[in-house]
Parts: sequence; structure tokens; C-alpha cells
Amino acid sequence: MLTTLRHYILAISRPVTLTLAGLLLSVNVLAILYGVFTRYIAGGAPIWTDELSRFLIIATVMIAAGAVWSEGGHMRVGLLERLLPAPLARLLNLYQWLLTLFLAVGGTWVSYRYALSVNMFTTSGLGISRSVPLLSLPLGFALLAWHILLYGPAPLKTVEDRA
Repeated sequence: MLTTLRHYILAISRPVTLTLAGLLLSVNVLAILYGVFTRYIAGGAPIWTDELSRFLIIATVMIAAGAVWSEGGHMRVGLLERLLPAPLARLLNLYQWLLTLFLAVGGTWVSYRYALSVNMFTTSGLGISRSVPLLSLPLGFALLAWHILLYGPAPLKTVEDRA
């Protein structure tokens, strides 16, 4: 029952986060196209287009990271898992899961603290608090931790599993 609920929530969470990342990527493309248009057609691009593009690509990657991880889309080598006997492979999977979860939760905490520590500074192009774009880091790490928790300590998918 609990495993089915976890898989159900994960099946909903993945497309939602990937859709959000896709929307951010679309806004990023529009910002870049606007910057290119104004630079080469209108004669000069506003500085905020470059800065917005930088912030949006970071936010896109961070938000999509958890869904991509749970789909097995990150580059990894699973050779050791295949060569080990089943009990040792399960232990290795548990270790990898705990380590990844620990790093994601740690990344959430550290990046959140950092984002809040720079709230008195503003960005040069957009003129907003530096905390606003930096909050995409703890959000992304938290989503990664969320997907890791939902996925559980099972073996990650490989290219062969998805074919």
C-alpha cells in the first residue's frame, strides 16, 4: 500500500516538475531571443536579458534534477551493482540512496541559508534582491530530496531498463 502510494505520488510529481522546468526553459528561450533581436535588429540589448537568462537556466536545471534522477536520466555507471552478489548490491543501493538523500538535504539547507544571507544585495541587471534567483537552488535541492525519498532505495534505472 505505502509503496504503491509512493509510486503514484512520484508518477504525478515527475511530470509536474518537468513541466515547470519546461516552462522556465521556454521563458529563457524567449528572453534570449528578445536579447538577440534587440542587440542585432534594434541596436542594443538591455542588460537584464543576459542576467535573466542565466538565472532561468540555473532554475530550470535545479527544478528538473529530481525528476531526471528518479527516471535514471543522469549519467552513471552501474557496473559494480551488476557484478556484486544480490545482497551486496542491495546494500550498495541503500548506501547510494542514503548518500544522495543526505547530499540533497544538505544542499537544500546550505543553499537556503546562503540565499537568505544575500538578501540585502541586488542584481545588477534586474535590480531585484539576489535572494530571489538564488532561492531556485534550495527549491531544486528540496525537489531532488523529495524525489529521492519517493523513489526509495531501489536500484536506479539504466539505459537498458528504459529501452
